[in-house]
Amino acid sequence: MTWNSHRNRGEILRAVIAAADARVDGLLPLDVEGATSAFHDELDLLGALQLRWHTRLSGRIERELVHQPMALEDAVVAAWRGTADEMPGVRAVLDHYRAEPRDDVMAAALRKASAKEHHLLAVMAGQAGTHATAAAARAGARIEARARAGWQPGASLEPPVAHRSASLLGRLRAALAA
Repeated sequence: MTWNSHRNRGEILRAVIAAADARVDGLLPLDVEGATSAFHDELDLLGALQLRWHTRLSGRIERELVHQPMALEDAVVAAWRGTADEMPGVRAVLDHYRAEPRDDVMAAALRKASAKEHHLLAVMAGQAGTHATAAAARAGARIEARARAGWQPGASLEPPVAHRSASLLGRLRAALAA
């Protein structure tokens, strides 16, 4: 992949995310100009959206932990909800295709991505070690369920990150995660 095609793919991915966030219908916005040429198939685009979600979630968790260092699970839950508020269309797409995958390959890929997200949530909440285990998966699934239970799309309970005073390290982490 050349630099230009990589850059164009990034621009197209941003347009896809903007379209998904505007629609919030849970369907891949394949009608975005260049989407079908920049991504090999639906799974390729879904994988890029999953990676963008995971990256944003990881960065948000780091920022929340700076503000809530003693309440790890609460910080992780707040980070999941905040990320879902920032990317409602992406979250809807991931949820839709996780519930209704197009084929077995997509189902397996989304199961693996979900397991990795659950592990991340459990580790960052201090409820699991670095090795993925069944207990870590259960803890992460429980944390995700708690975050979803209190999440109201479009109704963020906290001020946007830009309005909080963050440390220099926190701002650098946020910039790198975005």
